[in-house]
Amino acid sequence: MKRIAMFCIPAHGHTNPMLPVAAELVKRGNTVRFYSFDEFGEKIAATGAEFVSLSGFLPDLTEKEEQGLKAVKITEMTKQDIRITILLNDFFAEEFAGFKPDVVYSDSACFWGKLNAWKFGVPLVVSTSTFAFNQMSSQYMKHSPAEMADLIFGLPKMNAEMKKLEPLGYKTKGFLSLVASDNDTDSVVYTSKGFQPFAETFSDHYLFMGPSLRTNTAPDKDKPRPLIYISMGTVINDRPDFYKNCIAALGGMNADVVISCGKTVDISSFGSLPENIRMYPTVDQLDVLSKADVFITHCGMNSVSESLYMAAPMVLYPQTGEQEAVARRVREIGAGEYLKDDSADGIKTAVTNILENAAFAKAARECCDELRACPGVSGAAEFIENAPHTSDAPDPLKALNSESGRYMWVFRIAVVILVALTWVFLGKGYLWIIGVIVGVFSTPIRNAVSRYVFRKNYPGRTAAGA
Repeated sequence: MKRIAMFCIPAHGHTNPMLPVAAELVKRGNTVRFYSFDEFGEKIAATGAEFVSLSGFLPDLTEKEEQGLKAVKITEMTKQDIRITILLNDFFAEEFAGFKPDVVYSDSACFWGKLNAWKFGVPLVVSTSTFAFNQMSSQYMKHSPAEMADLIFGLPKMNAEMKKLEPLGYKTKGFLSLVASDNDTDSVVYTSKGFQPFAETFSDHYLFMGPSLRTNTAPDKDKPRPLIYISMGTVINDRPDFYKNCIAALGGMNADVVISCGKTVDISSFGSLPENIRMYPTVDQLDVLSKADVFITHCGMNSVSESLYMAAPMVLYPQTGEQEAVARRVREIGAGEYLKDDSADGIKTAVTNILENAAFAKAARECCDELRACPGVSGAAEFIENAPHTSDAPDPLKALNSESGRYMWVFRIAVVILVALTWVFLGKGYLWIIGVIVGVFSTPIRNAVSRYVFRKNYPGRTAAGA
């Protein structure tokens, strides 16, 4: 039996999928110590794992810092992750010396878990609560201008914060080494290979376990009239305007409607609800989804996984770049459509389209069958127990990059020729224009070449998976 240290950031969407895995590890006789925060203590203790609170190490935040975290700004999240890692340094030095974990199971966004595993030479398995993102699958991410500006202008700040880790013995290769997936690190991903974008570019170090759930509940759509379920998740759910539009759109419809609005919204502010609509701070989401015929969702990975696991097609309403990537994949497999107009009329049209088009339910059912065939929590527990893993198989991403590099020489030669022609016919004063052109088009061209090489090597496959 193993001693396993688990780490996660204070976020429901990251913690929840780790809980069934923790319970399974305990059930198999392992000693599990879960480092988290008081808000999650009761849930963690219920798994049988030992809960160790880190709440006393959370720094006081300014109002600006708090707003940055609520808005899921990468710069602010990175800054606070590094700040917490530094505050926890002495504590974890004692913990690793005393507990002596055989394996660390850390959320992908939890810097202090990953950094301490590397620092003390303990095998690391990464818990990936959304898609695994590498240079191929990250092309699914569509960032808003505000998110791009935050990333670009925040990068110097993030790098400056990273340097504070070096005197404490933490070795990093830069910001991306802490957040991106790589083919040498053992990782558990809570979806199937078929749903993971560019699944073929990930190595044998990845276990696509399917949704992390411990439930015997199965889809049951047999009822007198359709059920529509609405939830915006646990982070960006303070949306009374959106809920009002949903109520206006669906009130009086020949369907039952359940809205989970979170604990920050005052349900009484909506007044008397139509008789077919019920509104709660929280619900048993798996139970509701098992009966739901349409799910209006923010497209968080956990919510989408649970929806597909219960064969519920979706109206897709993503709020962040990460959620946009998940929504895009749902649309590709035919299990949902985007909410392009969030007015009452737009919501009613989208819901009606899902209900009246059986292809959506069929696609959701097919994905449901695939997810239920995955290794699940028992497979994840076995994978973690046996870490670190080795593989003699070639790295598929390196092979694709090597081939893409040969094609990119055509682009580089074209740039050299363009520079030479510009110098000869227009003069060197115009060379800055070539620099702008190269800067604008190099990344899209490189991505296009990567996708072409992928399709060439995996004919008959979609870009997103098998």
